[in-house]
Amino acid sequence: MNEENQQLNRGLKSRHLQLIALGGIIGSGYFLGTGYVIEKAGPGAFLAYVLGGLIVLCVMYCLGELAVAVPISGSFVKYANDYISPSWACGVGWSYWVTWVSYVPSEMIAAGIIMNNFFPAISSVSWAVLFGVIVTGINIVNVKSFGEMEFWLSIIKILAILLFIGLALLTALGITGEHGFIGTSILLGGGGLFPKGIWAIFLTMVIILVNFQGSEIIGLAAGESHEPEKTIPIAIRNITRRIIALYVIPVFLLVSILPWGKIGLESSVFAEALDSYGFKWASGIFSFVVLTAAISCSSSGLYGCTRALHALSVQNMAPAFLGKLNSNKIPQNATFLSLFGCWVGIIAYTLMGEGIYKNLLALSGFSGAIAWISICWSQLNFRRRLEKESFAIEQLKFKTPFFPYLTHFAIWIQVICLVLMWFNEELRVAFYIGLPLLIIPIVWFYFRGNNKNGYITEVG
Repeated sequence: MNEENQQLNRGLKSRHLQLIALGGIIGSGYFLGTGYVIEKAGPGAFLAYVLGGLIVLCVMYCLGELAVAVPISGSFVKYANDYISPSWACGVGWSYWVTWVSYVPSEMIAAGIIMNNFFPAISSVSWAVLFGVIVTGINIVNVKSFGEMEFWLSIIKILAILLFIGLALLTALGITGEHGFIGTSILLGGGGLFPKGIWAIFLTMVIILVNFQGSEIIGLAAGESHEPEKTIPIAIRNITRRIIALYVIPVFLLVSILPWGKIGLESSVFAEALDSYGFKWASGIFSFVVLTAAISCSSSGLYGCTRALHALSVQNMAPAFLGKLNSNKIPQNATFLSLFGCWVGIIAYTLMGEGIYKNLLALSGFSGAIAWISICWSQLNFRRRLEKESFAIEQLKFKTPFFPYLTHFAIWIQVICLVLMWFNEELRVAFYIGLPLLIIPIVWFYFRGNNKNGYITEVG
């Protein structure tokens, strides 16, 4: 292949990069899936989001150091290849593809269900297919168009969350309505913060991690951004603060105004909370927002998994045709294969009903956590290699603070979360599926005889 022809288009600006990451994490799984976490863990679920935000912070710092030093598209797969092993890179790359192929269908179906409520004559599956076509078009036309679309869709979601924060805060303080000052009466009134025990928090962490996934797309987009040494550190710092603000604060206010025993997966818990206090117009708004979130997250997810698949192909870990780019420098074949995988998920969801939804999310959480662990592991080995070669660490333009403690914390807390999946009967099936989907590509690549060094990269 001509190297110049295989370079992905660098059409993303700093504002695109930051909003792409936000778009990837604020999906319908947040607006709908948060209900599952609260139902299983109680009001203390907001502390699970605090822990999730801390994990995101650690992972993003590790990724930031790598992405600035070696800004390559499909980055963390290549980092795993260069700093861990090619076999592991193959496994984690395909596992990451599974992350989004299992999650994107749930987003498309969520959008279809919402539109079916407005237009009952058209089935939710038909709507899901339509949204899939729209998302595909966004991803194969032009990377700049993708960035601009994601920018505006993410703004809509952020404004909706800010609206909820404002109304929920007024409600909790008793400024609106006739209920008066709520304080901690609801937060602590249904058995305390941990009515099901503090371990319930950790048993649901894999779903929390699903909600945060997508932030690593900043690393995937590194090869398509202008001046990564400037845009990536700014994006990481901003995105981390915004993740915490847009997750922890809204969930805390949610469990402060709506009794946790009334929360589930049946509807958007944010709309339900506002509706119960007389803000009935909120249901329509949040239904539209969940629709927007589903389209946005599907677009970000398809972007992420196609870039990972492209990176696998470039490194001979996937068929060569998946590495080919179209005239717009977009990995079109990888996009179509990813889309096919998404349709398989949509069909499975349609045939098996809502029971598969939690398993799809859990499978996405398992494989996504593997990707995050790989990022941190790569950064650990990257720094060790520099130290071994007597490289002056001070010359790095962006460094992970508190190394190696922060890196080790990020790795092992996620390992614990994955192990605890086995103790959650509802999520155990996803553990049994996710582990083989990681191991099989590793074993296949190792015995295929391609276990050799990948690209030689230089610290920039």
